[in-house]
Amino acid sequence: MKRASFDLPTFMSLMATLGMILAMAGTWLPVKELAVLRWLGLMLVYFAGGLPAMWRAVSALWRDHILDIDLLMVVAAIAAAIVGAPFEGAVLLTLFSVSTTLEHHALGRARHAVEALMALRPETAFRRNKDGTVVEVPAAELAVGDTVILRPGARVPTDGVIMQGRGGIDEANITGESMPVSKEIGQQVFEATVNLDGVLEVAVTKTIGDSTIARMIQLVTQAQEAKAPSERFSSWFGQRYTVAVILGAMLAFVAFYLLGHDWEQALYKAATLLVAASPCAIVISVPAAILSALSAAARGGVLFKGGGALETLAAVDTFAFDKTGTLTNGRAVVRRIITLDGDERRFLSLLAGLEAHSEHHIAAAIRREAAVRGIAPTNVIDVSSRPSAGIVGSDEFGPLWAGNPRLVKDMGASVDRAEFRELADTTQTVVYLGRGSTVLGAVSVADEARLSSAPALTALRNSGVRHIVMMTGDRRPVALRIGAELGLTPDEVHAEMLPEDKVRRVGELAAHGKVAFVGDGVNDAAALARADVGIAMGAAGSDVALQAADVALLSEDMKKLADARGLARRTAAIIRQNLTVAIGAMLVLVTGGLFFDLPLPMAVIGHEGGTVLVVLNGLRLLSDRIRRNTNEIASTRQTWSDRSASTLPSKTFSAKIS
Repeated sequence: MKRASFDLPTFMSLMATLGMILAMAGTWLPVKELAVLRWLGLMLVYFAGGLPAMWRAVSALWRDHILDIDLLMVVAAIAAAIVGAPFEGAVLLTLFSVSTTLEHHALGRARHAVEALMALRPETAFRRNKDGTVVEVPAAELAVGDTVILRPGARVPTDGVIMQGRGGIDEANITGESMPVSKEIGQQVFEATVNLDGVLEVAVTKTIGDSTIARMIQLVTQAQEAKAPSERFSSWFGQRYTVAVILGAMLAFVAFYLLGHDWEQALYKAATLLVAASPCAIVISVPAAILSALSAAARGGVLFKGGGALETLAAVDTFAFDKTGTLTNGRAVVRRIITLDGDERRFLSLLAGLEAHSEHHIAAAIRREAAVRGIAPTNVIDVSSRPSAGIVGSDEFGPLWAGNPRLVKDMGASVDRAEFRELADTTQTVVYLGRGSTVLGAVSVADEARLSSAPALTALRNSGVRHIVMMTGDRRPVALRIGAELGLTPDEVHAEMLPEDKVRRVGELAAHGKVAFVGDGVNDAAALARADVGIAMGAAGSDVALQAADVALLSEDMKKLADARGLARRTAAIIRQNLTVAIGAMLVLVTGGLFFDLPLPMAVIGHEGGTVLVVLNGLRLLSDRIRRNTNEIASTRQTWSDRSASTLPSKTFSAKIS
């Protein structure tokens, strides 16, 4: 349902504006009979513009025990009316009401930009029943385990896994990816993404209440409610400064009166000073930028857990990266197999049985190799992981283990054989399989750097990042090979590290400045927590990754990291611009009120104009370049949808899926 844009604050603002028009007509038109319009208009302005502000001020005083900025405006308007200048007071209330409404709608646009994703959810889905029939049902009725049919151009109703078919999926809504992603059997699809071609059968893995979009909206809403340090300071400053302004206006009234002004002139100048010194623009400067940036980032496939993470990322000058699955594709391939008894099938069966209990990318490569060869994994029980070493378990013949040289040593085994030395001399990762103190064989596995990693690291360096390091538990020759492909020097590559080594190294780097650690959000949880900013790569669909870090990059495109830091730096720049404009305008107006005859209407225009200006400046971030890919894909999505609608009539589709 479309959000209503006409609410009570908008109505009261319109009434105040109407009252101001009537007051101006009664004041300036040369018709005596219209003079009554002046008083009717002024009454309407003071009611429609002053009553809501007074209500907000009293509510803030009663609920939070603070003096709100609204109180300053009401007091100034009443003071103007007392000294015989109700028209100037009406101008103040009208412009304040209008600017408050504009701020409300502008910040509402920033707050609700992510919720626009809700509109992309399809209302219905084609579900295959157990008897084989396909029926159209509300998407909200889908349950885990249901099978849905997706035709070309259709949106995915909720998160699931492809069971049959393959095709391109537009994931721009979720990850910000500029190009469609090819999906096949066994791969995840996310709610509200678009099936561009092919008919897919998808098994539902999450209901719409637990889907990726639902969690995105929840996390972004929490982030917007969690104030950044600068937001907390501006709020703290505004509350105390409001008290100072009221006291200052009272002192100014006494001073002007003692300097020879009559009490009406002194009160008028004090009211002008009250408006001129009001901190509205200062207080709204930070949240206007922060909220806009958080919304733009979420629509671009980057989730910040709060404004604090956004501000800290802008100050980061050192980036530490996990290698596997972060800088590399994380989709390793088995290059070579060496078995001491010559039985590769038995060897792969044992190794795949162990690795079936691991989520590591090397384990996935071994399982894929076994599947390609048609080898069934051996049943392995009592499996446990050895961090940064390997995995152990048991089959019907006794204990088994698989891992790197560290685990070989722990098991009291030896790899001092010519065949193994040949593998160890390569820059590929080697996994040894053994039983007790006997090594049964080894496989070499290679991973490649992501195509987007090198450009992303270059962009980070060009943006002012002083140090970039890569950390991995892999062997140094492997790490150096990947580092060289990414333009890293040997000093920037740290290999054969345990999880505690990564935490210690991040702590050492943090002693010299702000540090961001980029990992997969699962295996590097401790390092993510130790860094000033923890960043999880490829977090879409992963509950653990979304919760483990301060920033979650939903796609696996490393360029998003550079875009996120660029957004953080632009946000910091806009906050500085806003504060400069707000403080500068306030100083000019206060100077005019103290030492010159600044009219109250001019103070009002300067005050409200500055407030609206900083809000609009902050809203520029809603169209930040981080959303460029999402915007570019929109035309592609529409083209595919139109093509599907025109070339795939429902009759043809029904015949195909029935």
